[in-house]
Amino acid sequence: MGLSESFLLFCFSWSFLLLGTHQLQSSQTQVLLQLRKHLEYPKQLEIWNSHNTDFCSISSLGQVNITCLDNLVIVLRIKGDKIKRSNKSDYFNGLSIQSQTLSDSFSLDSFVTTLSRLNSLRVLSLVSLGIWGPLPDKVHRLSSLEYLDLSSNFLFGSIPPRISAMAMLQTLKIDENFLNDTIPDWFDSLSNITTLSLRNNKLEGALQDFSRLSSLQVLDLSGNRLSSMLPPMPKGLVMLFVSENSFSGKIPVKYGELSGLQHIDMSHNALIGTPPAALFSLPNISYLNLASNLLSGSLPGNLICGRKLDFIDISNNSLRGDLPSCLRNESKERVVKFGGNCLSTGVQYQHEQSYCKDVISPRKKEFGGNNVGILVGVILGLIVLSVLLVLGFIIFCRRYCPQGISKQHLLHKSVQENSAVGFSTEHLTSPMFISQAGKVGIQGLPACRIFSMEELMEATKNFDSSALLGEGSYGKLYKGRLYNGTEVAIRCLPLSKKYTIRNVKLRLDLLSKLRHQHLVCLLGHCLDGGGQDDYSPKKVYFVYEYVPSGTFRDHLSGNSPGKVLNWSERLAILVSVAKAVHFLHTGIIPGFFCNRLKTNNILLNEHGMAKLSDYGLSILTEETDKSRAKDGLTSWQMTSLDDDAYSFGYILLEALVGTSISSTREAILQNNMASLSSEDRRKQIVEPAVLASCSQESLSIVISVMYKCICPESSRPSFEDILWNLQYAVQVQEETAAGDQKI
Repeated sequence: MGLSESFLLFCFSWSFLLLGTHQLQSSQTQVLLQLRKHLEYPKQLEIWNSHNTDFCSISSLGQVNITCLDNLVIVLRIKGDKIKRSNKSDYFNGLSIQSQTLSDSFSLDSFVTTLSRLNSLRVLSLVSLGIWGPLPDKVHRLSSLEYLDLSSNFLFGSIPPRISAMAMLQTLKIDENFLNDTIPDWFDSLSNITTLSLRNNKLEGALQDFSRLSSLQVLDLSGNRLSSMLPPMPKGLVMLFVSENSFSGKIPVKYGELSGLQHIDMSHNALIGTPPAALFSLPNISYLNLASNLLSGSLPGNLICGRKLDFIDISNNSLRGDLPSCLRNESKERVVKFGGNCLSTGVQYQHEQSYCKDVISPRKKEFGGNNVGILVGVILGLIVLSVLLVLGFIIFCRRYCPQGISKQHLLHKSVQENSAVGFSTEHLTSPMFISQAGKVGIQGLPACRIFSMEELMEATKNFDSSALLGEGSYGKLYKGRLYNGTEVAIRCLPLSKKYTIRNVKLRLDLLSKLRHQHLVCLLGHCLDGGGQDDYSPKKVYFVYEYVPSGTFRDHLSGNSPGKVLNWSERLAILVSVAKAVHFLHTGIIPGFFCNRLKTNNILLNEHGMAKLSDYGLSILTEETDKSRAKDGLTSWQMTSLDDDAYSFGYILLEALVGTSISSTREAILQNNMASLSSEDRRKQIVEPAVLASCSQESLSIVISVMYKCICPESSRPSFEDILWNLQYAVQVQEETAAGDQKI
């Protein structure tokens, strides 16, 4: 397998070289230098030392190869020296390991974001580089890839589902990692895949039906924890490696019809029954390893071995009877291993006949006929008992809990429907499910707690008017100081009468789970009294951290009260807010939508870091439908997720043209959109501080995102796409700034 893949890469490289190589585009050079930085300057990339390096003309070394075509990188191969010392049984806790992985500061998400800018890549091989973390879904942006090899790293988690969209992909290798989910069922979307190798990971569960992968020739799943029966395979399969798993059941008879098979390794599993005779006589078979299974029975005396079959291993099973003649004729051309069975031969070690018994279904082995009857009786009894318990519980709830509302029905129906895409009922009813990505940067944040009304009155001097910061659709906002000196902001939110105190507490429990470095931290809450389950509170007080440096809107134009932000500073804030909203949508299940995004709700701390306020409060109000009507949205099919994207589009617009867009949104759409599409006309409406500090390419990227968010006829982007484009705009801006400094 290794020889054929090396030859394939050799052909790739030389075919592209014959077409011609050229000096790289400057943006491609910048990406390569950033990749070197991400990989923490490995010695293999020492020659990548400046913007003046002619990457396309560097001689291909054993560990690094770049091939260019039409000023673009189409082949990138890097092999490092961070050899994975862990074997299959070792545990990897998902953290960096000194001298084996890249450092704690390495971000696989940022690395893939940078890498995806080489969007003409056809061959990508990054082996033994110490790359660690869960492989992000955005890898699918390398849509031209035909060959992807990420072997011998420290990748864990699942195989990203968006890889299924990489229609050009022919070879996928992620060997020697720590992938620990199940084998996905979407591989049949990769219609061009010829080699699929996931050897030596920690994948588990059942296998899909691979028969629809008509182009698949090599399948290597050895060294995992797979435990199903062997599935159907495609007719064109040439090499099959499934050793060192826990596959059970009989070897499918259909495998004897796969005439193209040359190499089969099913050793070290729990396969039972007698091996199909047709496997031995396949016309192209040269290697057949069935060792260390639970195979039993007798091989037919007239067994025919294929003329190309030069290695056979059926050792350490429970086979009996005579050894077929074609397996007795061992020669220099054919190696046969059959020890550790109960065969009637004096050659190689054999067990006594009593040792080898037919291995039948484990269930039959464990339970005899009488035991089956007992088991059925026990199961029926348990079912009847369960039904009685459920009926009793329902009667109890109806009698004693008439006003209780279950956690499953806590959210408004529209919120549930829009957050339910792709998730099970268990996830939707468990707000404790928070993604690992959402936990980044929240260490040290205080836990959410319950405040007493006395504490809040003392903090605000009985809610004195001098402590009032403002009032909006979510009620009054006060500034206060707790007994320990901590400054806080206290939001007084009126509640609908339909909520019981129990219902409100469940909703507050959901809000308390929202923890992100770019969300204003919720320190706690206080209900306005009461304690019975049928009590309906009128107000809830939210206690937030106090963010001192004003709002984003305060820093957007010359007539604003705060310091006017330049373009790079605005981009950093926009990226931070996009990260926060992306977390609200995807970081906790159910997701939080309708977050009333606007520049006044983006606060800046003393270090200039952005934090989003007033998020998630729609779960306690009925403002969703009102806000839609106020903003003039005409499409009732617009989802809650679209509402946030729509509102974020106006945040982008204000970041471009300042606070002069206080008129109606419809007027903005008619008057300013056309002006932003022209570089000359932009100068008339874009803020001077932006024009003086931005690159035109970076500005154009943000304008493009803004159009997609706002224009009613366009398909609104997800916040993953919004975030990716904004990060790209940041990188373009940084490249321009770096170039200006050199000049």
